[in-house]
Amino acid sequence: QVQLVESGGGLVQAGGSLRLSCAASGRTFSRYDMGWFRQAPGKEREFVATINWSGGSIDYADSVKGRFTISRDNAKNTQYLQMNSLKPEDTAVYYCAATAGPTSQQQRRYVYWGQGTQVTVSS
Repeated sequence: QVQLVESGGGLVQAGGSLRLSCAASGRTFSRYDMGWFRQAPGKEREFVATINWSGGSIDYADSVKGRFTISRDNAKNTQYLQMNSLKPEDTAVYYCAATAGPTSQQQRRYVYWGQGTQVTVSS
């Protein structure tokens, strides 16, 4: 069992930056590949980024490539999402998720989910 808690969301102006964190409970965090997803108002939840257990394999949605960076610190049981050059269309609830692997853009592959953190980007 893994419990995930996101933090770091908030209100930011377009062009600004935020760093999301996802703290995981338990001793098995390093066994899981991790991901970030987001859901904008009135839209379906979508893939943002994923990172494997070692950090050696990373994938991004085309919409965030070059602006967002996913990372993890297994010693701290935490993964991160650094978001730069934010746009109003990045406004969404951002979710952290864990999968036993392999890394995937598909939500159904992820077993554990956080409660989400709101990111709002004003124009």
